[in-house]
Formats: sequence, C-alpha cells, structure tokens
Amino acid sequence: MGIVNKDNITDVVIASLGKHGEITERQREIMTSLIKHMHGFVKDVKLQHSEFLEACAYLERAGKLCNDNRQEFILLADIIGVEVLVDMMTNPVEGNASESTVLGPFYRENPPVLPKGASTILKHFENEETAYYEGYIRDQAGNGIAGVTMDVWEDAPNGVYENLDPHQPEYNLRGRFETDETGHYAFVAVRPVPYPIPEDETAGELLHFMGHHPNRPGHMHFIISKEGYRPLISQIYDADSDWLNNDSVFAVKESLIGKFKPAAKDLGTDLHFEFDFVLKENAEAQAVAAE
Repeated sequence: MGIVNKDNITDVVIASLGKHGEITERQREIMTSLIKHMHGFVKDVKLQHSEFLEACAYLERAGKLCNDNRQEFILLADIIGVEVLVDMMTNPVEGNASESTVLGPFYRENPPVLPKGASTILKHFENEETAYYEGYIRDQAGNGIAGVTMDVWEDAPNGVYENLDPHQPEYNLRGRFETDETGHYAFVAVRPVPYPIPEDETAGELLHFMGHHPNRPGHMHFIISKEGYRPLISQIYDADSDWLNNDSVFAVKESLIGKFKPAAKDLGTDLHFEFDFVLKENAEAQAVAAE
C-alpha cells in the first residue's frame, strides 16, 4: 500500500527498499534504521516545515564550505560527538592495543617524509615551547615494530593549523617519520596549545544552537600504519592542558593523556614527551600466523 498517513508512512517507506533495484543486506539494515530514527525524530519534536527548510538551507551552506582545507561535515559530526562514536564502533578496544580517536577535519595528505629525530617546525613563534617526542611502537606481545610510518600534525602556538593560516609555511608542524629496527620513533615539534575549532559559519551556528563552547585541549595527531597491522588514527593529549575534561568534540580518552616534562640539555628542546603505542595485527595477518 503506497497511500500514506501519519501512522503508516514509516512502514511504507521501509517496504519500498529493494523493490525496484537490488540492494545489499547492509544497505537494507542501514536504511531501515535511518528511516525509523529520522521519522521518530520528526514525530518526537513535531518538526515544522519551516524548520525542515531551514535545516536544508543549513546543510546547503555547510556543503559549500567544504574544500581541501576544511571538511565542514566532519566538523559538524565532531561537535555532536558522532565521529568519535563512529570511531568507537569501528575500532573497539581489544586487549592492550592503543585506543584510537577522531581524525578531525584538518588532516593533510602527503606531508614531508623526515628522518628520525628531525623537526616539523618551519616557523617559530614567540610563545612556543619546543618538545622532543619519542617512544616505541610495539605489537601486542611487546615486540618493537620496525618500519612503521607515523604521520603527525598539530596546531601552531597561535592555535591555528597551517592549512588555515596564510602566514604559516606549507606543512608547518606536519611530517612523516618511520620507526627504527627497535620500533623507536622520535621527532621535534612544539607543545600543542588549546584552540577553538572554527566557530564561524555553520559550525558556529551549531555550537550556538547547542549552547556549547568551541575549545579543544592541546593535542598531537597521529596516523600510525604498517602492512600487517590495523592502522591507528589517534591523538595524544597534554595532561596539563585546559579543556582536557571538557573537550568541544568529546574525543579525549584517559589512555591517550601524557605528560610533558623538562627536557635534558642534550635533547635541545624545552620539553620532553614520551608515549608508546601498541598496534593490533589485522585479521589477515592473524590468520596467516595461525596457519
């Protein structure tokens, strides 16, 4: 029955799935749940047509903001905690493997490949605190993993990522490093500072609508990868940072908090930050190992 009323509209739409074209079971599962929840939301808040049109215009404005430097829909998903929840569904904590967290909207592909211990700093700021970052990347048995690629990026001491700041050089505070034969990594960067996520345009509208603040605690981003292991997208947080317990995108996890300490003179930096990661073997690698 295609004739609808308020009581049957949800069932009618769900019954249409796959009637005039093949869909997978996963597509059916996703669309069935989406339709049920969206219809339930509309009924729950008694959404008015003027509000519906306003929402459509809002999404149109968000789409127009998306470019290589700003992924507005990821930013909006962050503000309502969706990306971190998707990440937790995708990457459940298993054993002693390191926890993941959100990628965020400011990642750039193909940062410069740098030697172990090199600096990502291409521009200095008066208020900067330089830091020597190091640690080990191990498997779940505790063995160091050689040849792991570590992609890192952070905001500058002015609280802005280089791709949003025309006064910073290209790829400032970004780089790719590789672990040595023991699984050790090292690089020089700066202590990340708390910063507000963009609160202009549609992101700002959403924050204002929620009555929420835009601030994030200081953190360093990582993508850690090697064939045979599950890629790890994560962040490490400054234990002494403001907003640690009130992150605007709800991405802080206890296991990802670390402590900056004064650096020894031979390191040549203001601070020293040590943090280890544990990678989980991917399913294919585990299957081969079991044979």
